Amino acid sequence: MRNALGLMLASVVAAVVIAAGGWFYYSARADQGAPKTMAARAADPLPAPAKLAARDDVETTAAIAARPAAAAPAPAPAPAMPIQPKQACANPNALGVSRVVEIDTTGGPGFGFEHFKQFDFLTDKEVVLTFDDGPWPVNTPAVLKALADECTKGLFFSVGKHATYHPEILRQVLAQGHTVGTHTWSHVNLNSKKMTEQQVKDEVEKGFSAVRFALGTNPAPFFRFPQLQHNPAMVSYFGTRNVAMFSTDIDSFDFRKGATPEKIVETVMTRLDKLGKGIILMHDFQKHTGEAMPALLARLKAGGYKIVQMKAKTTFQTLPEYDEALMKDMKVPTASTTTRPISSVVQTVSQ
Repeated sequence: MRNALGLMLASVVAAVVIAAGGWFYYSARADQGAPKTMAARAADPLPAPAKLAARDDVETTAAIAARPAAAAPAPAPAPAMPIQPKQACANPNALGVSRVVEIDTTGGPGFGFEHFKQFDFLTDKEVVLTFDDGPWPVNTPAVLKALADECTKGLFFSVGKHATYHPEILRQVLAQGHTVGTHTWSHVNLNSKKMTEQQVKDEVEKGFSAVRFALGTNPAPFFRFPQLQHNPAMVSYFGTRNVAMFSTDIDSFDFRKGATPEKIVETVMTRLDKLGKGIILMHDFQKHTGEAMPALLARLKAGGYKIVQMKAKTTFQTLPEYDEALMKDMKVPTASTTTRPISSVVQTVSQ
């Protein structure tokens, strides 16, 4: 009897020991797995938007990249110039774009043989379409439609004031894949004797800041002097700012009194047929230019001409003092997030 009781007691003790050991083993396993889950939850939060604000996209990118390696990875920043997706052309017989050239603007190169003769990069039958003085209601959209119908691209030199008047139009220019440069703040003759050196610099830099503000991103470091009046001091200055300067090969004279769509087309084609290639100067500010574009593009196509699009290797970095002065003049709130690109603030997540 005592042996039976002893066996029963031993069985009970053994069961308790086994149960306790099993509990300890699985508890230890669970504790080993816990830090992985906790570490994922406790990852460093992203910095507040205000801390990421900077005067331009390059500094914003640098601020994000400088975060400790142990922190959770940040989303890739938006590029300074939004990359436009290549869309299929609905017009099978479109003029299109024959090639795209990328310009390294280091040192301030000049283009357009009327004033700059160093870089002869166009081959026979190649043209570059350029437009000054916009953006402007009706007229700029008319130019954009004509270009879109032929699936081709141009280079737009925007006046700073006009950019602040109609930023939505200038953003449309960029959204359709065209290149956007600048054309001063108020289209004054920078070679005028009435202009001081500081006033000339202000006109240029404020113009760049205004276009940047309108676009919500940095423009191309491309500039055209109003009235093609090249100020010698600014030519040197652009070398230090790495801005490419543009003159022209073929002036459409679409700004002249009495200009008509027919005259504009004939002026351009007569000169182009003689030269065989070139940078064409037009104005999307002018009503007759938009009206002339369909016929001009048709003539270019019929004549076997090809369109070359010019893009910049880098974007232009505005100076903070001019960005701030522009915000003050326009009475825009100077919150730290004001200068952030729209794409970094508002994104479509469902459509």
